[in-house]
Amino acid sequence: MTNQELQTWVERVSLADFHRPFLHRATFNARLRTTGGRFNLRDENLDFNPSMFATITAAQQLGIIRHELVHYHLYRAHRGYKHRDADFKHLLAAVGGSRYAPSGARREPRYVYVCTQCGQQYPRQRRINVRRFGCGRCGGRLKLLSQAAG
Repeated sequence: MTNQELQTWVERVSLADFHRPFLHRATFNARLRTTGGRFNLRDENLDFNPSMFATITAAQQLGIIRHELVHYHLYRAHRGYKHRDADFKHLLAAVGGSRYAPSGARREPRYVYVCTQCGQQYPRQRRINVRRFGCGRCGGRLKLLSQAAG
């Protein structure tokens, strides 16, 4: 999907679900890693995660677009646009937007540690000092089970 196709889709969803036009830019931003999208307060543009959009269904993509449009339209109406605000929660439920990013956003762990006593596994992105830290369940020693290439 190109940025132009995304822009057109966001404009259509805004008119269909919110009955208001989307007057700013919607683009893909490769720097987003763990979130599906972002509403920028400064310029009121929307950014979306291209790697996440490539791995999720069209229904999940639509949920993310609706979520960001809820932020956008509430902010422009001078109402509660933050996740904790009641206005946000009510409008999100009314349009059927996603509350959280899809679980497909997670990366594979780089390291997997295992307890030598109870077998509990600990997938991690960063290395653990196995001399300093032990198993949280039984207190046993940890050892590196596997390490991803790279």
